[in-house]
Amino acid sequence: MRLLAIDTALAACSAAVLDTGHGGIVASESLPMGRGHAEALMPLLARVMEHAGMDFADLDRVVVTTGPGSFTGLRVGIAAARGIALAAEKPAVGLSTLAAYAAPHMSASHKLPVVAAIDARHEHVYLQVFDPGGRPHTPPRLAALHEAVQAACDAPAGIVGSAAQSVAAALRQAGAAPAFVEARAAPDIAWVARLGAETADGQSPPSPQYLRAPNAQPQNAAQLPRR
Repeated sequence: MRLLAIDTALAACSAAVLDTGHGGIVASESLPMGRGHAEALMPLLARVMEHAGMDFADLDRVVVTTGPGSFTGLRVGIAAARGIALAAEKPAVGLSTLAAYAAPHMSASHKLPVVAAIDARHEHVYLQVFDPGGRPHTPPRLAALHEAVQAACDAPAGIVGSAAQSVAAALRQAGAAPAFVEARAAPDIAWVARLGAETADGQSPPSPQYLRAPNAQPQNAAQLPRR
């Protein structure tokens, strides 16, 4: 299988090409950034595809992270993935950003639960707990920081994600210790690709998984009356 993985959900603009018949990842690039994904993504994709020696038509599927994450970043990556898949007449598959963080610990050999947490600001995180082996134990949700700490206290667990250090620090203040801590500003794009290769084709195009309403709201009071 040949697939293109895209991640613009958080603080990076990343892409990788995975070829399962030729040793795995054949090209990848990741640029740390908090904004500017829209300008950076298409040139980055062109470089990655050129390095892989492939055209988009050579792909079997396109994989993209669908959130939670930055509202703008998610839309950039998902729009690109859907457009490429449509033009190449190949399926597009969406992956949870939380699952992408947990992906390195989803194999059957891992015997500990994993708490995936993404910083949602104001003492909140986007949270999901995975059982040993990678099966979701809870659905993804927006939660207060103390809920993530409680989830990590329920059993010795590893903590991953952009909020991993915050959750681990609060956990230690509560008198417990995480099994391991893996803090990254964005998921490893190679693991996004590997997880995408193991995921069934979606029945519908990927769509954003925001988990919260946008901070910017229409100013209804300022609307002009219709004539």
